Amino acid sequence: MLLRRFESIEKTDNGYLVKGDSAFAKIIFLTDDIIRIRVSFDGKFRESSYALVTTAWDDDLDELLKDERKRINALDVPCEDKGNEIVFSTSSLTLVLNKAPFHFRLYDSSGDLIYSDLPERAFDKDQLGRLSHYSRVDREKDHFYGFGEKTGHLDKKGRHMRMSPKDAIGHDPETGDPMYKHIPFYIRINEDQQKALGLFYNNSYDAVFDMCSEISGYWERYSFYQTDGGDIDLFLINGPSMKSVIDRYTFLTGRPAMPTKQAIGFTDSTMYYAELDKDCDKEIYKVIEKHFKENIYIDNFWLASGYSSGEKDNLRYVFNWNKKRFPDPKAFFDKMNEMGINVIPNLKPGILKHHPYIKDFEKADAFIKAPDGKSDYYGRWWGGTGRFVDFTSPSGRNCWKELLKKNILEMGTKTVWNDNCEMDGVEDREARCSKEGMGSDMAELKIIHSNMMAYLAKEAIAEVYPNERPYIINRAGYAGIQRYAQVWGGDNLTDWRTVKFNIATIMGMGLSGCPDMGCDIGGFAGPAPGPELLVRWIQNGIFQPRFCMNSANNDNTVTQPWMYEEMLPYVKAAFAQRYRMIPYLYSQMYQAYLTGVPAMRPLFLEFPEDRNCYNDKLLTFMFGPALLVANVVEEGAETRRIYLPAGTCWYDMNDNMRRYDGGQTIEIPVDISSIPMFLRGGSVYFTSEDIHHASTDRIHTLDFIISADSDTSAVFYDDDGHTKDFEKGVFARTGITVKAGERKVISFHREGSFIPEVEKLTMKVVSPDKGAYWVSVNDRRLPQYIIREAYDEADEGWFYNLSERTIMLKTAMPEECDFTIVVSTEKFDLIGMAEDE
Repeated sequence: MLLRRFESIEKTDNGYLVKGDSAFAKIIFLTDDIIRIRVSFDGKFRESSYALVTTAWDDDLDELLKDERKRINALDVPCEDKGNEIVFSTSSLTLVLNKAPFHFRLYDSSGDLIYSDLPERAFDKDQLGRLSHYSRVDREKDHFYGFGEKTGHLDKKGRHMRMSPKDAIGHDPETGDPMYKHIPFYIRINEDQQKALGLFYNNSYDAVFDMCSEISGYWERYSFYQTDGGDIDLFLINGPSMKSVIDRYTFLTGRPAMPTKQAIGFTDSTMYYAELDKDCDKEIYKVIEKHFKENIYIDNFWLASGYSSGEKDNLRYVFNWNKKRFPDPKAFFDKMNEMGINVIPNLKPGILKHHPYIKDFEKADAFIKAPDGKSDYYGRWWGGTGRFVDFTSPSGRNCWKELLKKNILEMGTKTVWNDNCEMDGVEDREARCSKEGMGSDMAELKIIHSNMMAYLAKEAIAEVYPNERPYIINRAGYAGIQRYAQVWGGDNLTDWRTVKFNIATIMGMGLSGCPDMGCDIGGFAGPAPGPELLVRWIQNGIFQPRFCMNSANNDNTVTQPWMYEEMLPYVKAAFAQRYRMIPYLYSQMYQAYLTGVPAMRPLFLEFPEDRNCYNDKLLTFMFGPALLVANVVEEGAETRRIYLPAGTCWYDMNDNMRRYDGGQTIEIPVDISSIPMFLRGGSVYFTSEDIHHASTDRIHTLDFIISADSDTSAVFYDDDGHTKDFEKGVFARTGITVKAGERKVISFHREGSFIPEVEKLTMKVVSPDKGAYWVSVNDRRLPQYIIREAYDEADEGWFYNLSERTIMLKTAMPEECDFTIVVSTEKFDLIGMAEDE
């Protein structure tokens, strides 16, 4: 059933209602840059979204999400009837409704066409009840990014992808589909036009995205979205920059949660540690002590589900404690906390018939129901047939929450790890769920359970630890999961292709509003990684926000950082680099919390004017705005090809800051120690050698590297790392601005009431042409040193490093919130031969 023709339009309290020959359409201008077009073939338009936190209409879930959701007033946009077209204009966009054939076009304020439905085939409902939306595309020049968690290269042009989350253990990293997440959002951009547009489909039914894979000779080239139910509920999100699209998408579905510092420290895990016959706690203590002994830094320990196994049958019973393996769980948590290690127990939503808390669940009527809506639904689960908690049911959530508080959180952890939450064991899509008492089926709500599992974890943490920042980890998730949880890429395959394509998977999630993402280092499913693969995986893992090693090897081995003694120096060096970068990474995660823009970003996010970046398949990435990273991801590689984006110059941080012009592909030699990193011209990068334990160590010396090729700026952010006090202004946000020129002026401005413990500041200012004339801090000249050893021994001063061509300086951190460092490279008349003016 095609929607072919327009019939009428009427004004509503927040937009327009359009009647067509076979369907209705609502048009709402949420802001100048966000337009909602909702096409319904039944005309019911019920509002009950778990995803949205910004609305301009009444919604059935307003009360449930009252602490998250904000109601705004939609724009009152006039329309103009021009015969076969109706035109709506905001300050940024012009939306055109073509009456026959029925379709929409979108223009920006310059009059450029940035989006069009496929005429004569825009909206369709087929004989199976599936709804489709078709869009025109330019097969050669359009690119498509996002779609949540997907395999293969970042650009999904030519792909046919399903949104139907599965327990995708050991998936192919290049072609596997579907995965664990369902995020029906993507960004499209034409490499010539370079104006980004986001498309978000507010619909949780299983869906398909075909991005110009399908071809029909009767039509122009097209892409399509097809969903099993609901409406075509489309939000068109203007850029024109990709960063603006991500900002507006997370304005709509929720800002990413601000992580704790502990959350970006290393997490160790393997299923093996919790599967010993007895005394797993003692074995885990030895693992932590080994980390300390080898200086392989660690902050967290993922406790696999073996802790919950029944002592007689070894079946998983969530919230249960196997006393043979963990004789005194509270004492185990106490000791691990004393060691500075955050224990994170695994939680799974399936309940077997002999579960020790089965009566609690039954009394709460906590389970998803069979299609008859009366009896509990039974499906496939770990160890046999199981039932599944209904996380859209207030009573189900409350039952789970009370057990979570008593058996996990009150033991001494502030972190929740939600596993297997894609609910893949509920095969029947007609199984019934509460949906907050309104009733619906798993066809609509299957993926919603994962978000609500995280929602109630946030509630539970707040009830046990009222001022603590929630740290929640989810394997599955729907749009909006970013406002609750860190996520990971599930049970990835131990394979060289995985370490490579996981880079694109993480960047795709970042473009989908989920910047706090990582994939298991070393691989989860398959044999142990070989020595070279392990090192290369760790060298990439240090840039992932979630830095975790987790495995269930099928060859009776355990993946551990020290598993190959000959590789230990390279492993230690990589871990040291991760912890050295924590001040920079934490600052990037703060920016993600504000705008959604991720730390790990594709080149085109920083260099949208360089069309080569849209087609780059070398799997390099920007780490924040300052660094380009080109991990070695090919077995036996002796060189690494790297495209350096145009518009700036680049400095090789592993080759004495060797300078390269942008806009070229280079090939550099590499060995097993190589982590190729390039500093962007006109950027600010900062690290510290003081952080060996993310949650407790404080920065005393802050080290900057600045390339002042052009004016630039950056933000260094710090707070206590674990409480909600930052929401009340208890933070230190230091803006750093750099004015380029012969006299480089570097200004610092600190805001917030948090008092950092930084005592000393060091700086390298890249200056390839010449050294400094003088250096000052707040107009006070620093002493110059000609001999490097004398500079190293001094408390303050500056020195020109000819090997790196950097001006090195160090000084005590000024007490003032605002201070200025000036590095002069002006001409110096050494022998008094300057001509008189």
